[in-house]
Order: sequence, then C-alpha cells, then structure tokens
Amino acid sequence: MERWSKERAWEWYDSHPWIRGCNYMCADCVNRVDQWQALHFDEYLETTERELQLMKELGFNSVRLIIEYVVWEKEHDGFLERFEKYLALCAKYGISCMIVLANDCMPPKTERWKLPDVGEQTYDVGYHGGRKHSQHGNHHEPAPHYYFDDEQSREKYFEMVKEIVTLYKDDERILMWDLFNEPGNSRRDKITMPYLVRMFETVREINPSQPLTAAPFWFDEEKGFAVNEIGRYCLENSDIITYHFYATYESHVQAIKWLKRYERPIMNTEWLARCTGNTVFDNVPLFYLENIGCYNWGFVAGKYQTYEPYEAHWQWYSNDKNAPIDFTKWFHDLYRPSHRPYDPKEEELIKKFCRLADREFKGKK
Repeated sequence: MERWSKERAWEWYDSHPWIRGCNYMCADCVNRVDQWQALHFDEYLETTERELQLMKELGFNSVRLIIEYVVWEKEHDGFLERFEKYLALCAKYGISCMIVLANDCMPPKTERWKLPDVGEQTYDVGYHGGRKHSQHGNHHEPAPHYYFDDEQSREKYFEMVKEIVTLYKDDERILMWDLFNEPGNSRRDKITMPYLVRMFETVREINPSQPLTAAPFWFDEEKGFAVNEIGRYCLENSDIITYHFYATYESHVQAIKWLKRYERPIMNTEWLARCTGNTVFDNVPLFYLENIGCYNWGFVAGKYQTYEPYEAHWQWYSNDKNAPIDFTKWFHDLYRPSHRPYDPKEEELIKKFCRLADREFKGKK
C-alpha cells in the first residue's frame, strides 16, 4: 500500500465533522500501564464513562489514546478485551479513537529508572506526569527506550502492532493510526529513525482503511517542522499531516502557514500550555477557522498531574528568573476533579465553536 493521494486524504477528511478532542487518560490513572492493565480497570472504566459523558457535553468527538506494550505482553488476552471495551464505550458517546502505536517520550536513565511492569503503580505528588524524574526534564544524552533498544522486545513489539492493526483495520471506531508519538524525542533522533520507517512499512503492508500519520514536534521559523530527517520523513509519509505545538499564537500562525505547503488536511494532536502562552482562547478559534483537527493534552485533572509545569520549566526558571512562564496557570487539562471547568469561559468558547462546526457540517450534506 502506498501513501494516500492528496485527493483521497481530503475526501476522508471532508467526510467527518470538525475533529476535536483530547489526549485521554481518566483522572484515576497514574500512567498508561494503569490505564490498560487488569488491576482496577473496572473501577477506572466507570470513571472513564463519567468523563466521556462530560466530554460529549463539551462537544468533543474524538480521543487520542496511547497503548502500552508491557500490558499487551503480560496480559495479552485481557488487554485485547479491555481495548475493545474502551472502543465500545467511546463509541457509545459518539467519540472516535486515534490510536498511538509507539512512543519516544522516555525518561532519562537515573537511579530511579526501571522497566514498566503491571501491578500497583506509584506516583509522585506535585510533578507533571506523576514522576519526579520524568521524560519532561532536561535530557543530556539519548534516553533508553523501554522496548525498542532490546532486540527481543522490539520484535515482539512489532508483533503487537501487526495484531492490533490487523484486528481493527476496518473498524470505523478507530479514526486514525498515529504510528509513533514524537519520534526522535528524548534525544533519540537517529536511533529511532529505522524503527519509524519500519512502523510505516509494517502498517502499510496491512493496508488499513484508516489513514496513517506521525507528528513532528520541533518547529523552526525557517525550516518549519522539517528540522531533521525524522521530521521530514513524518511529513512526507503521513496520509494526514499532524503536528504538536505548545508555543505562542504568533508562532502557531507561522507553523500552520508552513504546513499548508503539503496541501493535505492538517491536525494538531497535542496542544495547550497555558503557563507558556498556548491557550484555549487563542487556539480553538484558530483551529476552527483553519479547519484543523485538534487534540489538547488532558481532560480531567488527576493523578497524572499534567496541570503541573514540566520539570524542564522549573529548571529553566532556576537558570533564568525572567523566563516567560506563568506558574499561576495550569499547564494542561480542562476540568477540575469536581468536573467543574478550570475556567468556565474556556468551556463556553469550546462549546460555541463545536456547535458552529457541527451546524456547518450538517449544512454541507
């Protein structure tokens, strides 16, 4: 199977209402092992249902979900059953799923570094991602990858990819396959390149009905998102162009203009960093105006604590007291644990543009 033509990409994109949602994990979960493993799953699924109800009321129609290899490996049959339950529950509320198959956001190797495993998950209070030594600190050397750096686990990882994509390659509940979250992040760059290529080749061979993508995340005003080989590969091989962006409105306008040169539908699969000037009030109207699909990071504030700043932000401020970071604002997440909005005016704005988009989409039919 070859990359979709521009015409096919636009036909697919225009057949959907404006795609908007969030990167999702329920507030009870510590991490993605917690999200997918058997332990506490039924309890967490009840929380997930309440949050999906809230999501539907807000006007969201899609979620981005990152799977976890160790749960597939250790609890294979149960993982597949739980994955199916997740898809079914999302569909109950009219919410599609973008599935992320691999991830390069890895923590640096410290004295606390260890392989993920199933079982009770711990977390640190007051840290973005629930970990004191997280992937969002400063990396001084390439981070080790839990699964791809070991040949045996790498081969099994691709077995997982083949199995899941083959099972769901024609399932309308899955909107897209996001093959690799931020490939090359954590200073892994060239280490990841062959794995990214193999991921595209592996999934293309299965020939799913859903489009494939992988998002570059480094932006330069001159080179755009093609700042390195891995970024260029993502842009040149994705059916639908996706990107991540946590910078200011002015930079965002430039980034979107640069991406339009590919003449394909565009979707932002990670955004919202209030403390560094990436806000709901700027981005939602911009995504609506430019017809760009969008997934902010986080929904209800919980144990994963992505409302906290990155550890790198604290490090930045410790070195520069004039760093443009507003620590009085949440980083990610839209709702408080009470399910009240972080800012009611944000909620009103999102609902307004979701309603406008849906009325316009119905008018096209």
